[in-house]
Amino acid sequence: MAADPAPSLAGALARGPLVLDGGLSNQLQAQGCDLSDELWSARLLADGPAQIEAAHTAYLRAGARVLITASYQASRRGFARRGLGGEQADALLRRSVELARAAARRVAPDGPVWVAASVGPYGAVLADGSEYRGRYGLSTAELERFHRPRVEALASAGPDVLALETVPDADEAEALLRAAEGCGVPVWLSYTVVGERTRAGQPLRDAFAVAAGNRQVIAVGVNCCDPRDAAAAVRLAVRTTGKPAVVYPNSGEGWNARDRAWAGPAAFDPADARRWVRDGARLVGGCCRVGPEAIAGLVREVGERR
Repeated sequence: MAADPAPSLAGALARGPLVLDGGLSNQLQAQGCDLSDELWSARLLADGPAQIEAAHTAYLRAGARVLITASYQASRRGFARRGLGGEQADALLRRSVELARAAARRVAPDGPVWVAASVGPYGAVLADGSEYRGRYGLSTAELERFHRPRVEALASAGPDVLALETVPDADEAEALLRAAEGCGVPVWLSYTVVGERTRAGQPLRDAFAVAAGNRQVIAVGVNCCDPRDAAAAVRLAVRTTGKPAVVYPNSGEGWNARDRAWAGPAAFDPADARRWVRDGARLVGGCCRVGPEAIAGLVREVGERR
């Protein structure tokens, strides 16, 4: 007898919190992968897909039930610098979803596991740290034109949700939401922040308001931020939008874009997730330098509250 189909992600969130995976890049590095290339983990979509599937597998075995794909830094423009045409780039974007599905079939064949197709900001493609600054000098319309082809390619692969993530700027959030409009896939929107402002300096309340009333958006929140900024952001996201919050901070170390290295003390504590969930978070995970061990800790904290 065939297994019952998994509920929609939005339907699952109505029943309680789900644990996301952690940082894909740090797990790939732990597996021995070299990510010094400007395409970062997206390079492995072409050169090492088995490594990506193995990284997803590590998080599934830690208890994650939502996998974020390796498409954060993938785009037609980025792959064009490697001599790949638009159709080839789109095929690699679709592959990112297929690899997550393959890991889920092997590790959790009875599921449910949901796949979030990562749509990173324009600055990620520049590979110069500008995703942590925003304000690229492009109009909202120009940003929408950049994002639309990758959104369409990812949506065509049938993910459960598009993760519009690590967004530094409310203007880019608006462009991403426009690019995703009509694609047939729900989205979550998550900003990277400092305190209660976007990285571009806008009040976070105003930034969250971009998603208020948008029925395609199933969750709003923050990622790749200091864990100490997460609690206030969760409360603000829920109050501003009335939607569930998504929260997956990084380890708390600081990223040095010049040296392309992390520095400073880690602050990620799985026990903090209790507070996030109490305040309305329904998608809880980790970003850069948060590995499978920490995700297993999150599962212990919130995984039995469903």
